Amino acid sequence: MAAGQETVLDDYAFLVSETDAKGIIRFANSDFCSIAEYSIEELLGKPHSMVRHKDMPSKAFKSLWDTVQRGEIWTGYVKNATKSGGYYWVYATVYPFESCDGSKGYMSCRRKASPKEISAAEELYATWNKEEGRV
Repeated sequence: MAAGQETVLDDYAFLVSETDAKGIIRFANSDFCSIAEYSIEELLGKPHSMVRHKDMPSKAFKSLWDTVQRGEIWTGYVKNATKSGGYYWVYATVYPFESCDGSKGYMSCRRKASPKEISAAEELYATWNKEEGRV
């Protein structure tokens, strides 16, 4: 995949990851590994922010963290970066989660975002980036 190129998820892609309370990856399914272009070994123990795309406004992640740390479910559109420098859009649902070992963390389930949803998110995030002084 060329740097800067978009990867469009297929209609059946379902990306799942689990992090600890600090956002360190404890689990990633094969769809997530494939789309992000990382092996499971490269993801485990790393911060989930390693797939954060530079176009994402900090306001979006503040909303996500504030919501899940209150014990609530967050949903939204996220532009993530691939290992090769490309990107992909997802509609994400992130929720507080207690692992089978009793440790607390977060589960994120992501599906394909439609072109219309992506367009709306791009407009909103461009506005937020301007507010943050990032253009």
